[in-house]
Amino acid sequence: MSTTTRKRINPYLKTNNDTGFGTSATSYGGRFINRDGSYNLRKEGLPFFQRFSIFHTMLNMPTWKFVVVIILFFLTINFLYTCVYWMIGVEGFTGLIATTRWEQFKEMFFFSTETFTTVGYGRVNPVGDGINFVAALEAMNGFLSFAVATGLIYGRFAKPKSHIAFSDCALIAPYQDKMALMFRIVSYKDNHNLSDAEIKVNVAMQVLENEKSTYKFYELPLERSRVDTLMMNWTVVHPIDNNSPLLGLAPEDYQTSDVEVYVQVKGFDDVYSTTVIQRTSYIYSEIKFNAKFIPMFHESDDGKTTIVELNKLSSYKQL
Repeated sequence: MSTTTRKRINPYLKTNNDTGFGTSATSYGGRFINRDGSYNLRKEGLPFFQRFSIFHTMLNMPTWKFVVVIILFFLTINFLYTCVYWMIGVEGFTGLIATTRWEQFKEMFFFSTETFTTVGYGRVNPVGDGINFVAALEAMNGFLSFAVATGLIYGRFAKPKSHIAFSDCALIAPYQDKMALMFRIVSYKDNHNLSDAEIKVNVAMQVLENEKSTYKFYELPLERSRVDTLMMNWTVVHPIDNNSPLLGLAPEDYQTSDVEVYVQVKGFDDVYSTTVIQRTSYIYSEIKFNAKFIPMFHESDDGKTTIVELNKLSSYKQL
């Protein structure tokens, strides 16, 4: 965080002390909330496995990582079982047609995959007691692993998600007879339109208080803080007037005050039949001045439908 602090502050503005963040300016590194809505923090002080949840990590990781982990687990556990079979000895199998050591190892590996998945093609069979015991353990390990994987896949598909996208930047733009802070949001999935959507916007900034640098948090008054249905894009507007902590800030003040605008949206998703929440934030480098958003919806050619152009969510022009 910046060590240069803003010295101008309206003492009559009410601060928000319920954000959950501390006020010490020396205790934070980077932003409070990442653009994807996750909190920008790392927990330490307890053993890793006491803090780490494998199940919830697998539920929340990106899809490509989830697929990679599943494939790596499958290959690794079968390689380990193959090593056990190899140590017991090839004489515990019938049906092996390989003649070299490497080819025999490959046949054992594919026997392991067939046992793990309970496919069992049948050409290679265990005949020794040791091999049969390990194969029985592997078969049990296999169907238990697939049960866990099935639960994870179902959990990932069924988990309620807030399919809400935010504009890449916020704007300081003319609004009526004053200036305003603006950004846009949209529900981008078909059929996932939110009902009773509510938004709360706070700003964090460094100030000098009693010759000490500290953070102050303010809830920003909005032109509109809720909509009945979030079916199109929503331009969220905070008028910069006498009730705004941003009043009188020049562009360079946003950096020296370490301004961060953080946002929370929640609403009822009819598809999931539950309330979903999404967060994001904008730091000073993501706030553009003297700009205006480009309209992102228009009437269809036949005049019967409204077209929302999602690719224009972050499009703006300088004034």
